[in-house]
Amino acid sequence: MSRNKYPEETRQLILDVSTRLFLTKGYEKTSLQDIINELGGLTKGAIYHHFKSKEDILISVLENMTLGNQKHMLEIVNDEGLNGKQKLEKMFSNSMKNPMQEDVFSVTPNLLDNPTFLSYYIKMITKEVVPKYVVPIVTEGVEDGSIQAEYPEELADALLFMCDVWMNPLIFEMSDEALVRRAVTLNTLFRPFGIELFDEDMIRALQKYRKISADKGDK
Repeated sequence: MSRNKYPEETRQLILDVSTRLFLTKGYEKTSLQDIINELGGLTKGAIYHHFKSKEDILISVLENMTLGNQKHMLEIVNDEGLNGKQKLEKMFSNSMKNPMQEDVFSVTPNLLDNPTFLSYYIKMITKEVVPKYVVPIVTEGVEDGSIQAEYPEELADALLFMCDVWMNPLIFEMSDEALVRRAVTLNTLFRPFGIELFDEDMIRALQKYRKISADKGDK
């Protein structure tokens, strides 16, 4: 396969091989040479033609994994049958229970140990998720009365940072019991705004991802 004649096919082959290796061996234990060995004759130069580094490959893998979730979030934003609070609850619930999340947690290394990925993750939240999906929903909730907030944009920021950073086992190592305490604390903090996101199903999903994150070191 010529990387010059079929650049998109070559790029996708690299992503497919890398995804499989990251899921089976773990990101940290997969080397660029491991990826090259599975590419059927492609060279390291072919990889660097499409990706700057192994970190760049993983970012593209994660972007592919989350495309479906972004589509579902947009559908929720545009759902005229739900009020703002219902949209917010559905968005968080669907994202948490999306089967693809297991793969995301399986391939993503600990973010505190990998500043490149932590920076990418924070930028994704601040530049993509909050303004495109959460702010419109919270603003709608304030307007329809289902969410009580004087500053919807700031509330949207706080929600995402607390839920996707403070509750994230890829950033903070914690026990199941500590995770439950954090969920209860967030419900208490956001209840005055009319928001309570963490029910028993959500907590069980988080505990499952916590275990996936903790078990990666055993691969």
